[in-house]
Amino acid sequence: MNKYNFRSLIIFFLANSIIFSFSWKVFAEEEKTNVYQQLNMFGEVYERVRREYVEEVSDKELIEAAIEGMLQSLDPHSSFMNEDTFKDMQVQTKGEFGGLGIEVSMEDGFVKVVSPIDDTPAFEAGVEAGDFIIEIDGESVYGMSLGDAVDKMRGKINTEITIKISRGELEPFDIVIVRDKIKVQSVRARREGNAAYLRITSFNEKTESGLIKNMDKLVEEIGKDITGVILDLRNNPGGLLNQAIAVSDAFLERGEIVSTRGRKKRGQQKFNATKGDISGGLPVIVLINGGSASASEIVAGALQDHKRAIIMGTTSFGKGSVQTIIPVQRDSAMRLTTAKYYTPSGNSIQATGISPDIIVKQAKIEELEPFSNRKESDLRGHLENPEEGNKTLDEIKEKQDTLNTDNNKKKIDYQLNRALDLLEGIALYNNKDV
Repeated sequence: MNKYNFRSLIIFFLANSIIFSFSWKVFAEEEKTNVYQQLNMFGEVYERVRREYVEEVSDKELIEAAIEGMLQSLDPHSSFMNEDTFKDMQVQTKGEFGGLGIEVSMEDGFVKVVSPIDDTPAFEAGVEAGDFIIEIDGESVYGMSLGDAVDKMRGKINTEITIKISRGELEPFDIVIVRDKIKVQSVRARREGNAAYLRITSFNEKTESGLIKNMDKLVEEIGKDITGVILDLRNNPGGLLNQAIAVSDAFLERGEIVSTRGRKKRGQQKFNATKGDISGGLPVIVLINGGSASASEIVAGALQDHKRAIIMGTTSFGKGSVQTIIPVQRDSAMRLTTAKYYTPSGNSIQATGISPDIIVKQAKIEELEPFSNRKESDLRGHLENPEEGNKTLDEIKEKQDTLNTDNNKKKIDYQLNRALDLLEGIALYNNKDV
């Protein structure tokens, strides 16, 4: 290459760099100008509303409504929290708050029930996951923001509220609920046969400690006959991410639990399990349904991907996004979606949910009358069973009736009953006494 060509090439690159730099500067200036134009438009609308709206509205109300509208336009979970709602959120994560006892979201202009919380007024009144609240005290919900609808459902303890529910193909119907102070017992536990049954209703600050405490208690109570663990996450709307990680870690010895990915570096994180399994390696069955959301799905996804648990029930809610609480000024905050979370296998469950390993829909069990109640023992001259000793026929029938009664009690919750059957089957396969 001669000197002339080399100089020409340099001049070409310099010229292009200058043009690119100039173009980028022009583009940046145009973007800046567009932002200013949009802000000027907002200012103009704001002043018009403030001066000319039919009723006087305070500056605070207008600005907070504008912020709320901006955040709600992003996704159903981003929102603005004024002083009152921010305080309520802080109290709620501690496991005690006032209200009806339901986790809600906004869908198609109506309030959708993600999940009722166990033993709360809404739960006792028959509100179900997937219900749509279309009216509150006779006022249509359509057109309300989620914050406005929640505010209307709040109120003094022992006051009544009437909500109109749309459920599937049923005609809309009213439910009257008496407001109460909601105390959430995050973890509940009991012995089911030889299985340890642990129900987590939400993930708050007390979940990890409650799980460990109750698991230790059940292991001691059942002893060596324990067949496994049933972790019930049905109708659990989620909660704190760190508690979901802690619950997953409680049953895992190693490996990734969940990862988060967002635009900012701080939104890109991986959380790994630490050594130690509170169950000592016992079989684990996790129950989920359409009301299992967010943190519940993190736990189910982690245990499923690591093949640490069998997931049973129906497909979960499908909330795979992470919300960050960002304080604004002194008393307010915004809940902003900052990342999506992924299961250890790299799958996002956003809008798809966790698919159970074994699909079991909730069902009502009715015992069919046998064709005949006659048994061998009713036949004249039947051979005696020496193992029955001196027991009379009435005593034997009484024992059978007792067993049948116990079985019927267990069959009230069909999904739980199937989980218990599976644990017993695993125990039998492993040559354990059940």
